[in-house]
Amino acid sequence: MSLLPGVYQAQKKDASFYYRASITYRGKHISLGSFTSEEIANAAYLYAGNILNDSTLYQIDHYQSSCPISLEKWVVLINFRDNKLYFKNPIYLKKRYFLYYLNRDDILKFDVDDLFYYANHKIMKRGGHLFVSDYGMQVSVLSRYGIKIYAVCGRDFTFANGDSTDFRYGNIELINRYHGVTKVWENGRFMYLAKIHINGDYLIGRYSTDVEAAVAYNKASYYLKQNGFSKNYPQNYIDELDEISYASLYQRIRISRKVLTLFSDVSDK
Repeated sequence: MSLLPGVYQAQKKDASFYYRASITYRGKHISLGSFTSEEIANAAYLYAGNILNDSTLYQIDHYQSSCPISLEKWVVLINFRDNKLYFKNPIYLKKRYFLYYLNRDDILKFDVDDLFYYANHKIMKRGGHLFVSDYGMQVSVLSRYGIKIYAVCGRDFTFANGDSTDFRYGNIELINRYHGVTKVWENGRFMYLAKIHINGDYLIGRYSTDVEAAVAYNKASYYLKQNGFSKNYPQNYIDELDEISYASLYQRIRISRKVLTLFSDVSDK
């Protein structure tokens, strides 16, 4: 029995049938998805043909929930039609950047420098966090900007134009690169405060650079562990310092006497 155009029948493990639709455009065979009936699969095939052949009626922002194909396929098809480049992920190229469609309301902007990466890594969103699967691990989108997973928007980094969907490099401003470090304006200049949480925040010290503050935080957390406090404080990894430079700075850096006096009294309660 022949099937409707663009439709293929497939069988599940339980022996039930479902239908797949696909279309060929510019020599590229494009899967449109799986469907419960032959008629719906054919409707998706016909709709895809309309999209690929009518750039006036079918534009990137015209997607409706009644469309028989998914938003992801809609974006893939229209980008291929308009820009003559096929991506398996929902990417639409602009002149100097690209859009990544998570859904109709969440449309992310990235520099073209990231095009190859996101063409091959699908972005997912969970609990407000954006991440990709990379070598079997969940990797935060923010990590590509040197932003730590515990970073807080507005405190540790910010979006220069106020648009939290704009991940172009020029729009990401790092405020605090390291755990326990806060950049502040004091006495006409920027300073870096290092703090550690011991039943409340305690000031470790004020430093001229964020690297010094990060090392001070590491030193304080190490002393806490040496004195019986078992809380697992995250350590700051400072790529710009080799082992010798780090050890030298670690020895020179001073931390607050107020914090030092806590060490002999701290217990893991």
